[in-house]
Amino acid sequence: MSLVIENLHAKIEDTEILKGVSLEIPKGEVHAIMGPNGSGKSTLSKILAGHEDYEVTAGTATMDGEDLLEMEVDERSRAGLFLAFQYPSEVPGVSNANFLRAARQARLPKGEEIDAVKFYHEMYEKMDVLEMDRKFTARAVNEGFSGGEKKRNEILQMMMLDPKYCLLDETDSGLDIDALKVVAKGVNAMRSPDRGFLLITHYQRLLDYIQPDHVHVMADGKIVRSGGKELALELEEQGYEFLKEVAAA
Repeated sequence: MSLVIENLHAKIEDTEILKGVSLEIPKGEVHAIMGPNGSGKSTLSKILAGHEDYEVTAGTATMDGEDLLEMEVDERSRAGLFLAFQYPSEVPGVSNANFLRAARQARLPKGEEIDAVKFYHEMYEKMDVLEMDRKFTARAVNEGFSGGEKKRNEILQMMMLDPKYCLLDETDSGLDIDALKVVAKGVNAMRSPDRGFLLITHYQRLLDYIQPDHVHVMADGKIVRSGGKELALELEEQGYEFLKEVAAA
């Protein structure tokens, strides 16, 4: 079972951004996408999650055999897709605990109710992994949070929703080394033969703490190179000079 993207093309208004992306992420694997600014990395994650500003013009995306592109945003989430945002939004007036409880409730069969005691016990356990103070349960979602706190909160949401496929869009952006280690700890705690990950990042340092099975380079809306984790080290040392050769070919 896999998240499969085949020859995906997409645009925003009149600007084509994805120009034929093909990628398969089986459960149990961690894939990382790196690449220069404007290459389409974040656009790919937004399209998979169902962002309405983008128009898919060709290609397919399926999740465990189901047509992802035909699903509404909430259907994709309930089917097991999760996107951790680069810039998490604030949700004033809604506490973290109530937000997570409502999201969990939406995934239960009609008529079934969450066991509140078990829910809070599980949430506190996961907050401990992320070194989050219990006071965050009563605070409005991301309101007044620091950058690092917002990213930890994204990982808490991911841990509580237990998705099949996790898209992390530059989750390391703006994190100091201590916060990065904590976020990576939460992600690594979720690695499982029943779950696939797509990490989008500019920097190799995230991959020091979350070891990928495969690394892909994206440029000009396409994946132009793939390899093992050693490819990330090569990019850290040499940059994207090789892309000039790809463009000239």
